Amino acid sequence: MRRHVQPDKSTLMTEGPIARQLIAFALPLLLGNLFQQLYNTADSLIVGNFLGSEALAAVSSSSNLIFLLVGFFNGLAMGAGVVISRYYGARDIARLHKAIHTMIATGLVVGLLLTGVGVSLTPILLRMMGTPESVLPMSISYFRTYFYGSMAFVMYNICMGILQAVGDSRHPLYYLIVSSLVNIALDLLFIGGFGWGVGSAAAATAISQVVSTLLCLYRLMHSDRDYRVSLRKIRFDLPSLRQILQNGVPSGVANCIISFANVVVQANINAFGPAAMAGCGAHSRIEGFAFLPVTCFNMALTTFIGQNLGAQRYDRVKKGVRVGVLCSAGIAQVVALAIFIFSPQLIALFDSNPEVVAYGVMHQRVTTPFFFLAAYTHAMAATLRGAGKATVAMLGMAICWCLIRVPYVTLATTIRPVLTSVSWAYPITWTLSSVFFTIYYLRARWLPRENR
Repeated sequence: MRRHVQPDKSTLMTEGPIARQLIAFALPLLLGNLFQQLYNTADSLIVGNFLGSEALAAVSSSSNLIFLLVGFFNGLAMGAGVVISRYYGARDIARLHKAIHTMIATGLVVGLLLTGVGVSLTPILLRMMGTPESVLPMSISYFRTYFYGSMAFVMYNICMGILQAVGDSRHPLYYLIVSSLVNIALDLLFIGGFGWGVGSAAAATAISQVVSTLLCLYRLMHSDRDYRVSLRKIRFDLPSLRQILQNGVPSGVANCIISFANVVVQANINAFGPAAMAGCGAHSRIEGFAFLPVTCFNMALTTFIGQNLGAQRYDRVKKGVRVGVLCSAGIAQVVALAIFIFSPQLIALFDSNPEVVAYGVMHQRVTTPFFFLAAYTHAMAATLRGAGKATVAMLGMAICWCLIRVPYVTLATTIRPVLTSVSWAYPITWTLSSVFFTIYYLRARWLPRENR
């Protein structure tokens, strides 16, 4: 039975100006993700400057593999966010509580599994990627240490996802700022002060994630809103778990597919040596900043669409999609232009080795002119996830970013064995995925017939 209560007007997105709500929700996310990207980049900056190019290569080569393992569980969190936002928009508080506590229970189990899998499979996976022997011991150290902190990583993303699903993007911002500062301070202390190796950079990240997890949990447990968490209520509710899995598994599979394709791409980059690994790794950190607006508007779109579909406000759904997609793609391309112009200086921040800079600049100047297509693809996929069409989003990513990208890279590097061949995999598959999602959005019945 539904129990209707007075909603929190500051987080409910079913009334009011659409553009203002999306921007107001996305802006704290953008600032928060800037800090999150900052502490991810701090690892590379401090490692590259204090420990050298091979240490930077070790950290850089681990990033795609890390996301391959954690991407599935992040997808589950995204699926839970869709379910929670629907119930919150519909003011179905009883089911809202069950979904929230079920997701926390799921996170505890997932954190344990991810720790075991990540730690035990580290050497095997890194060797499968063709990681050079010169950097393999450092990569193993970084990778294993990172996964010892899996529980904090998983629980932080789940708790933050709950807050975002109910429209609260301010408190995650505050917690990210704190954890980012903790991470940077520990990086400088462990590496610059104590002279420890690359594993200490992962340890600094894990400790900072513990801090942010505790802050998020404290907020959820002491809130006077509808989404308050009680430790005694953390258990599995099978109907809620079923809905979370229905929405989350396709998103998780899509993340794994993208990550698998990127691991294959990384393996091809590894074949060109440590300098190519370091240069492309530096680019990936910079690219992370460029795609922050994309990530933020994706989260805003998913939450907005979920709440408004729950409230049956279909007219607001269509308007919200237009605003979110235009903002995401437009801002991404403006940032991409700046990266294109200042590419040599940006890569040199991580490693001033001329060979590393040359590889990084080449990779950036091939990919950045097409950032708007990647942003468009992610925004459309977020729209479909919010509408409960996560399987379609998964198929689009699987076809374009895996089934096409992987064979392309293999064939292209065989015909023309230069790093440029690998770099072009991204613009080509971004273009194809943009076409796929445009056709589906315009022709498919993803809203009730009378509201399409």
